[in-house]
Amino acid sequence: MNKRRVTMPVYVGDVKVGGGADISVQSMTKTDTRDVAATVRQIHELEEAGCEIIRSAVPDMEAAKAMRDIKEQIRIPLIADIHFHYQLALECADGGVDCLRLNPGNLRNEDQVRLVVEKAKERNIPIRIGVNFGSLPPVGGIGRTRGFSRHMDMVNRLPKAGEATAGQYSIVDHMLATALWEIGFLERNDFDNIKISMKAFDVPTTVEAYRRLAEMVPYPLHLGITEAGTVQAGSIRTAVGLGVLLYEGIGDTIRVSLSGDSKDEVVAGYEILKSLNLRDKGVTLVACPSCGRADVDVVKLANEVDALVKQNNKNIKVAVMGCEVNGPGEAKDADVGIAAGAGRAIIFRKGEKVRVVPEAEMLTALMEEVDRIPA
Repeated sequence: MNKRRVTMPVYVGDVKVGGGADISVQSMTKTDTRDVAATVRQIHELEEAGCEIIRSAVPDMEAAKAMRDIKEQIRIPLIADIHFHYQLALECADGGVDCLRLNPGNLRNEDQVRLVVEKAKERNIPIRIGVNFGSLPPVGGIGRTRGFSRHMDMVNRLPKAGEATAGQYSIVDHMLATALWEIGFLERNDFDNIKISMKAFDVPTTVEAYRRLAEMVPYPLHLGITEAGTVQAGSIRTAVGLGVLLYEGIGDTIRVSLSGDSKDEVVAGYEILKSLNLRDKGVTLVACPSCGRADVDVVKLANEVDALVKQNNKNIKVAVMGCEVNGPGEAKDADVGIAAGAGRAIIFRKGEKVRVVPEAEMLTALMEEVDRIPA
């Protein structure tokens, strides 16, 4: 794996992003932000799941005003997700949010953006430049506010990553130009408290956009695959795209965008990071997929163990294995492991065999050994 890209740090509340800090896991609320009680309740659930930064949509002034009340009732940093209307960003900043997400595709009036920059300076909060394929400015319209229709923008006619011929202007080129326009504008206004995202649904387009931008600017990058899909398909799509970038040392904070419970986004985010040894938060489960050699229902056992260890914050590896081929080796390599056989199972702790138990006692015995591992 490549060495982490060196970036300037920014602080979203008390969470350091970039500058060598751990890669943080974000999510976004799916409630109506104007419903303060429901939004706070969901954020508290996400805090318990390990979410480190939360973002909420701000579609109107009522939602912007609600952000103040939400911020007062939560512990993790709060980001205001702003589109179209700069006044919403000003209200949210005055309400105490920890970061503003601006979309250069639909908020590109320089006089308005300048007001937001001045407010962000006053409040000492960062701005995320959120470039999304689905809301890019029209071709030829970057930084321009007149003479273009959102429905005649020509963006969808641009070739995606890998489709462009030599010298042909592509989606990635347009994403980069959009980001660089706003980066340049912020820098000209003496503002560098910046982080950036370059999201698309298409994985190769997203990967190329982040790779190219990473070579151009010193700012931390927020990684994501936008509108990735349902929990199963979207987690896989995101793991592929983000996995490539993270393996190359690119990325400082991540959000997994799923059509499902926001807690699933947090779980998927940590699993992606844990698979690359980039975070050690919670139990890592090694589980046998089962096959014709298995003498016990290892799938059932693995799912039962998974449900139990999700409530455990110990940074340990637990292995649930079901046959004599890889079972003993993987089980011994874990902090706690079980190698199940015909009617009985061997339990290992820190590489040492500690118990042999009958099949009926496997789950209980394994969890007892997990509990014995110091926090």
